[in-house]
Amino acid sequence: MTVPTLLEVAYKAADDKRAEDIVVLNMKGVSLLADYFIICHANSDRQVQAIAKEMADQAGKSGFDVKRLEGFDSARWVLVDMGDVVAHVFHKDERAFYNLERLWGDAPIISVDSEA
Repeated sequence: MTVPTLLEVAYKAADDKRAEDIVVLNMKGVSLLADYFIICHANSDRQVQAIAKEMADQAGKSGFDVKRLEGFDSARWVLVDMGDVVAHVFHKDERAFYNLERLWGDAPIISVDSEA
């Protein structure tokens, strides 16, 4: 399995659970944390948890290890660490506050359809 496949699996899982404003940042050469960040949000705690759980479940079913799932209980900002792909699933109110897209502004935004 390749990183683009993992990226596609995680992106599709978020989209299937109706994540909003899904953005993928290419972190190669920008950060040592991961090759890609997926950033999205939901309008309720329950939906945040559903998105994060679906991403972790689908990654596992596709043969990828989920290294960490942090923030799940509070459901304000859930981090799904899948190694080369890290997903940040925010509650709508938290996403604007942390604004990771601006924080990691050096990272290009990519389209999953053309990249993965």
